[in-house]
Amino acid sequence: MIKRSTIAGLLAIVWMCIIFAFSSQPADESSEVSIGFSYRMVSSAGNFFHLPWDEEEFRRISAAIEGYVRKAAHMTEYAILAVLLYLWLENWQLTLVKKSVIAVFMAMIYAASDEFHQLFVQGRSGSVRDVIIDSAGAILGILIFVGVKECISFLWNRRKSREVGLS
Repeated sequence: MIKRSTIAGLLAIVWMCIIFAFSSQPADESSEVSIGFSYRMVSSAGNFFHLPWDEEEFRRISAAIEGYVRKAAHMTEYAILAVLLYLWLENWQLTLVKKSVIAVFMAMIYAASDEFHQLFVQGRSGSVRDVIIDSAGAILGILIFVGVKECISFLWNRRKSREVGLS
């Protein structure tokens, strides 16, 4: 039987390949993807809330939020990577804090290597600011994941202790 941590490790490698593929897109292609996504978000929200906006307004708002959407996507990519790396470390005899720090550090190293890789992609550039944004995503991802995991564990143990007390 394959361990959950092994699967998480393999998924982390697959996820790194996906990040690499996105980073390999030339600047124009990457911008098209994020502008298109921003437009779909804005137009969907406009339609859902029955906002009286025309096509020009959708495009103007989409262009205004595109940078934020792009950075949020980066943070999400690295949050997912950090969680997968954390899960890969699950079976190691490490404390929760050490697993968290190692997972975040590995995601940060990958973020730095990804920015270096972008130096060689047409129209792209490597940026320390992007490494910081990606690292913030990794930290937030671990904090949220570990927080939720610990809350669930606490509630589960509390329920089990009540069931034992009732027996």
